[in-house]
Amino acid sequence: MIISGANALVTGANRGLGAALVEGLLARGAGTVYAAARDPRTAAHKDPRVVPLRLDVTDLASIRAVAERADDVDLLVNNAGVSGAGSLLTADPERARAEMETNFWGPVAMLRAFAPVLAARGGGAAVSVLSALSWAAMPGAGAYSATKAAAWSFTNTARAELRDQGTLVVGVHLGFMDTDMVAHLDVPKVAAVDVADRILDAVAAGEEEVLADGPARALKEALAGPPKGLEI
Repeated sequence: MIISGANALVTGANRGLGAALVEGLLARGAGTVYAAARDPRTAAHKDPRVVPLRLDVTDLASIRAVAERADDVDLLVNNAGVSGAGSLLTADPERARAEMETNFWGPVAMLRAFAPVLAARGGGAAVSVLSALSWAAMPGAGAYSATKAAAWSFTNTARAELRDQGTLVVGVHLGFMDTDMVAHLDVPKVAAVDVADRILDAVAAGEEEVLADGPARALKEALAGPPKGLEI
């Protein structure tokens, strides 16, 4: 897909990877960049190509309104996400359900709304920002892992379903990224700008998967081994 001149929509565009993707798209000559966030004021930008939009990915009415407004999108990036619910065995189940609503059902609803838009524009591309925890068994993060595993499965089936309309579906996996979400963890982290570059490189090259760092690559390889090899 040619990014220069293309119109893109990024969810969770007000910080972290979302903000880095907005900057990366602008640097590569994108046309309109719809920067979606719960509070669009936090996604304001000095570049006139950036159009902040109010979006709550857990609210179908909000999604429909954004799809009607941004009806010229060539690239959809499902980036918005939350974490912190904890273990599915011991944590508050309502927090886990809320995490699933954002991390799984949100991207599902967004792609359902925008698949016809992408088809009308010739196919375009849809990116799912997933996680190495789609595959890993990490004590204390069972809820988040489950949401990302479900999102990975959806990404794979969506890729097969949308191939005939010419839509590239890209799944992105990474370990720890230097953002607010994991600021409290003292572990090696990949820079958000580097992940954004790898995502946009993949879109431009027509690649269907991004393994953005060493942990993602190692866990993908570990899938072929015994289950214990996925424990962190």
